[in-house]
Amino acid sequence: MSPASPATPSVTPSTASPILEGVFAISKPAGITSAQVIRDVQTHFNPSALFAPWMQREKERQQQNQRGSQKKRKSWKQRQPLQVKIGHGGTLDPMATGILILGVGSGTKSLPSFLECTKSYETVALFGAATDSYDTEGKIVARKPYSHVTRELVESGLEKFKGKIMQRPPIFSAKRIQGKRLYEYAREGLPLPDGYKIEECAVEVKELGLTGWYEGGSHSYQWPMEEAQGQEKNIIDGVLDLKDEGNETTAQQDAPGSMKRKHEEVEATVGGAITDQEQSNVETDASLSSSPSKRRKASPQPTADGAADEVLASGALPADNTTATTFNTVEAAVSSNPASQDANTLVSLPEEPALNANTTDSASTNVTQSSPSPPPCPAPAARISMTTTSGFYVRSLCHDLAAALGSVACMASLIRTRQADFELGSQVLSYEDLAKGEDVWAPKVKGMLEAWGRKERELAEGNQKEEGDTEG
Repeated sequence: MSPASPATPSVTPSTASPILEGVFAISKPAGITSAQVIRDVQTHFNPSALFAPWMQREKERQQQNQRGSQKKRKSWKQRQPLQVKIGHGGTLDPMATGILILGVGSGTKSLPSFLECTKSYETVALFGAATDSYDTEGKIVARKPYSHVTRELVESGLEKFKGKIMQRPPIFSAKRIQGKRLYEYAREGLPLPDGYKIEECAVEVKELGLTGWYEGGSHSYQWPMEEAQGQEKNIIDGVLDLKDEGNETTAQQDAPGSMKRKHEEVEATVGGAITDQEQSNVETDASLSSSPSKRRKASPQPTADGAADEVLASGALPADNTTATTFNTVEAAVSSNPASQDANTLVSLPEEPALNANTTDSASTNVTQSSPSPPPCPAPAARISMTTTSGFYVRSLCHDLAAALGSVACMASLIRTRQADFELGSQVLSYEDLAKGEDVWAPKVKGMLEAWGRKERELAEGNQKEEGDTEG
């Protein structure tokens, strides 16, 4: 997924070239963290002709600072290779796609404003199963009937979530209890301290509607294959207050879910319970769901600058040990709202095609008879669009909506279609353009940064005029 390594620019930048700084948007692909997007962008920006003037200015600044403090030992940051300064204005889950706001140079100072702006999303809620992370990259913790869930019922249920509401964040979130983040409790398999629970937060849903309905068996979305077991499941159930009632699928003797549980029960009896070491190997990026080996196969290859891919779990949060150069910008803008926004490079989710027995893909030819494709999920799925204020968790909406309908659900797809004035389909850099070379991405980035600069100057001039009118 990561773009190819950029070639050294053949054009020597003129010393009179403008120094570009500001804010632009890129379309984040699925399967990588927001931090990895920054590293990939830096890999292409650092050696480019477009940002050579910026790099030269920063080198001169560093040299000037070093002359005045030659006797002082360099800090860790000062010993790192110089990179184009980049930060983001609100993270996206690894499984999410869409608008990711990036600040370059002094533009990072504007990033905090993007944490408080409105955002638009499109998501798919898959009914019948709930997971620890509230999405399909987690482990199943409960099942409930879904045959009663209809399009009309969902449309009616959505009305309860419009306007100003109270929402409880998922357990894999960055909210703190006694100084410890919720996702840290979950990763370590620890219950919440006695007397504490996840408190609801005030959020606002400005727009909300059902934009697509998929009957069971007609779509390609799937429940996770892995289920939470033992103490892990008990802790999650206790925090989420879920009861596993089973559903129409588990009631069948040949249901994949029930067969999987029986198989795991046999393995647990023969091989013993999961060890603490095995649990510690489960990805630290969000939840305790996917195994590292599976995640590595699904994740992009490391970038050319040697930055290894971050280990991921349920796709809910960025890893704690993110390379420092990723966040050498406005740390508050990057970390104060981690993983709170669940958000594809498309303007809207494509209509899910009906499954066709004659349809194949190139990957299917490599699948052996011992690992057949899973059957279509029998539960329905709903495509939902929304515009919300900051602090809103789309995963929680999927979870809470299903609960209000007497079922459970998990988020199966996520797109951030708009953030502030940036919207997919216009003035957004495609992630794939990075691999096409500087001749392709540079004019687009230059145009977006220049447009941002003009907008900021016009805003500043307008504010000065208002101040002058007030004084007069």
